[in-house]
Parts: sequence; C-alpha cells; structure tokens
Amino acid sequence: MKPQYLLSSFSIFLLFLHCTNTFAQSPAAAPAQAPAVVASPPAATPTQAAAPHGIANVTKILEKAGHFTIFIRLLRSTQEENHLFSALNDSSTGLTIFAPTDSAFSELKSGTLNTLSDGDKSELVKFHVVPTFLSTSQFQTVSNPLGTWAGTGSRLPLNVTSYPNSVNITTGLTNTSLSGTVYTDNQLAIYKIEKVLLPKDIFASNAPAPAPVAPAPEKPTKAVPAVTVESPAASVDISSALIFTHNVVVGSVGLLASAMFSL
Repeated sequence: MKPQYLLSSFSIFLLFLHCTNTFAQSPAAAPAQAPAVVASPPAATPTQAAAPHGIANVTKILEKAGHFTIFIRLLRSTQEENHLFSALNDSSTGLTIFAPTDSAFSELKSGTLNTLSDGDKSELVKFHVVPTFLSTSQFQTVSNPLGTWAGTGSRLPLNVTSYPNSVNITTGLTNTSLSGTVYTDNQLAIYKIEKVLLPKDIFASNAPAPAPVAPAPEKPTKAVPAVTVESPAASVDISSALIFTHNVVVGSVGLLASAMFSL
C-alpha cells in the first residue's frame, strides 16, 4: 500500500513540474492596449472661416443679385471672369466693379455689342473695373481720372464726383450714377449702374458730331464810297448833250455877229 502511495505522489509531482515548465515557456500575455484617440480639428473661428483675402466669385454674386445676365455673359466670353478670380486671390488692394444692369445694356443701340471685336469687348469689361477697393465714402477723396483695367489717358477717362446722397460717373460719352451696392467685403466692392460706361477709345467715332462752332463776328470796316460805272448808253447821252450845247453856242455866236454887222 505504501509503495502505491509513493508512486502516486511522485506522479503528481512530475505532473506539477511539467505544467510549471509549460507555463514558463508560454509567451506572456500582451498588455491590453488603450483605445486610440483621434484628435478632432479645432472648431473654425470667424477669422478661419473667411480668410483675410478670401476669394469671392464675382459671377455668382451677380447671378444671386439678378438683372446682370448680359454683363455676366461678357465676363465669361472675354475670360475676364478668370482674371477677376486671380486678381482677388493675389491683390492686396482689392477691386471695385461698376456692374451695368440688363436694362443699361438695353439702352444701347441695337446690335452694338455684336459689332465689337473680341478685343473691344474685353476692353469694355475692363473699363468697368478699378484695380483698388473703394468704399462709398472713399469716392469723396479719390483723384480723377480713375485708372481702370483698360488703362488711363484722354481716350479712357473715368471721372467720379461725390455728392451727399449720390456718386456721379462720367466718361465723356456716358453720364450716370451709382444706383446701389451689390456686394462689399472690404476687398471687393460691386456697385450697380443704370448705364454702360462707354470708353472714348471704342465709341468716340460712333458718337454724334459736336455742334459746329459759330464763326466770330467780323470787325466793322469803314464805308467806302460807291464808284458808279457809267454804261455805254450814258456815254451816248452825254455826247448828245455836248453836241446840242455846241450847236446852241455856235448859233448864238452867229446871231451876235449878224447883229454887229447890221449896225
């Protein structure tokens, strides 16, 4: 009985050693990983939502305002839409746009736009863009003539005059006023006008001719006595008178002589 007990004890001991060795060789369990934390971006602040030089889409602004279909078509056909986008992205001075309404274009002579070349259409659009931002109050101090994308000079004059309740614009061929503010954000200003700004460089040859200047009055001159030129008939009459006078004289002399001889 005792040998069997010892055998059982020894078997249990061997089994314990085997289990211990197996557990020792097994790799340690990896520690539990903490759940990954994904950092969310910070909430946009007002200055982040609109960058200092945020790019405004001019055509979309005009489309939203309405009544600028023809001007939008010109911006796109001349590629000036892309030019505006690039300028607003790169410029630090901003832009000012005078946007003619559809009714402004309807006042032009029928077919006017169709007679313009692509270059003239581009110049016409550029003539409505001032390469700096101008608020309504700044029109009071701006220097004339205003420079535009079309250029400057006597063929491209653009002058503004500010009054307490209005701003007048003249080109030499067009006279109009700002009729409202379409958009402003301190980088871009778009003002509505009711007439198309016509540059002399394109339309001067089609403009009505100026009224003729009245000649200066002549200085009065001294009166010169009129010289009467006698006609041949008058000469004949004078000759006859002379002949008659001669005959009378001769007759008188003859009578006088006869009287003397009779004495």
